[in-house]
Amino acid sequence: MPEKKKPLTARKNTDRRITKPQASKTAKAAEPARAPAPGAAGAPVHDGPKQLGNFEAAVRLFHARQFKEARDLFQQAVAGPERDVANRARMHMAMCDRRLQQTTVNLHSAEDYYNYGIALINSRNVAEARTHLEKALEIAPASDYIHYALALAQALGGDFAHAHDNLKRAIELEPRNRLIARQDADFAPLANQPPFDALIYPEKKGW
Repeated sequence: MPEKKKPLTARKNTDRRITKPQASKTAKAAEPARAPAPGAAGAPVHDGPKQLGNFEAAVRLFHARQFKEARDLFQQAVAGPERDVANRARMHMAMCDRRLQQTTVNLHSAEDYYNYGIALINSRNVAEARTHLEKALEIAPASDYIHYALALAQALGGDFAHAHDNLKRAIELEPRNRLIARQDADFAPLANQPPFDALIYPEKKGW
């Protein structure tokens, strides 16, 4: 940083040592032009390839649901020179923060996990919903509405075999779930396809 100017009261001796301050200013003006040597103190920690490598490694951790470790690497990627990579890393950091906040939600009972699972289905986060509904079912395996919700999450996620099994169990525990499934828009694409058709409309002939 440039030195602060001396106060005006110090100008009495300026005439006698005018050449020395000029030489000092010239040397200082040349200092910023020197680039720091690689690895020197004050040099940038991240270069472009390292920044991109950190970002790609963080994405892999993110998909593996290791959000804390991913966030640390995204934070390193933010400090790199490539602006586009830094912006994407910053966005992914926010996503990690949201995931980490979700995992700290206090869930204890089957109802807690069920209600949170339903909220995740409504936001179409079906993978997370399935995880929480499976936990709810572990706590309360005879709850028809948990079987139904889990079947819905599995169907939305493309796991039709397990969706059928859980819907079947939900109907066995509470027959009214058959009528609910008929009126459920999320089950509508499957209602007329085997094996769901026989489960939802058993009264129809030919099945």
